[in-house]
Amino acid sequence: MMITAMNLRTIGAKTIIKWTLWTVFFICLIVFLVRVLTFENAYYSEKEGSERAVITESASSEELIEEKPSEQEVQEYTVSGDRPRYLTIEKLGVSNARVLPMGVNTKGELDTPRNIFDVGWYEGSGKPGQGGTIIIDGHNGGPHIHGVFKELPSLVAGDIILVERGDGKKFKYSVVENNTVELSEADSYMTKAAKSPEKGKESITLISCTGEWSAKQGTYLSRQFTRAVLLES
Repeated sequence: MMITAMNLRTIGAKTIIKWTLWTVFFICLIVFLVRVLTFENAYYSEKEGSERAVITESASSEELIEEKPSEQEVQEYTVSGDRPRYLTIEKLGVSNARVLPMGVNTKGELDTPRNIFDVGWYEGSGKPGQGGTIIIDGHNGGPHIHGVFKELPSLVAGDIILVERGDGKKFKYSVVENNTVELSEADSYMTKAAKSPEKGKESITLISCTGEWSAKQGTYLSRQFTRAVLLES
């Protein structure tokens, strides 16, 4: 009986030790995971709203093209006569940026060209010389360099935006307002952006990302809306 009792006590002790070790292991694992999550949250909170270094562009922009189109490629680019072909903003150093027709993506957002030096014309908007509102968007930047609309916020009232149509006719638009809109308000602002800032006048609205970078959302926290009206020739 004494030997049996001793064996039972030994087995009981081993069981207790085993479960104690497993309990300690799971506690350590939980503590580790909590610390990792806490660190990650603190890191992104710290980065939220900071100015993004161009090199840390989100993965969604990896397919962007950062090579400026050659002069020949620009000259050979053609569209039908009534559509916008080139965009020039002398103040920003933008000269004959190709205007590519664009629709909307799967999220219902305006698409943008793959090349950060091109701009996109929303096909559902107006055409030069036809009295509506032309909507054109462009990139703030790519993974490594600035894009065509990086300096869009610097435009002021009276600055000139030039659009050349497919038939070679040119149209000058004078900036009326240039607004930075928070990302959360950008969708509702589109209703205003799709109309002329001056009743009865043909207009153009340029759109781009701007402001501070959100690591959580993987995008900029603001959108730039530059609105201009057609100057009578």
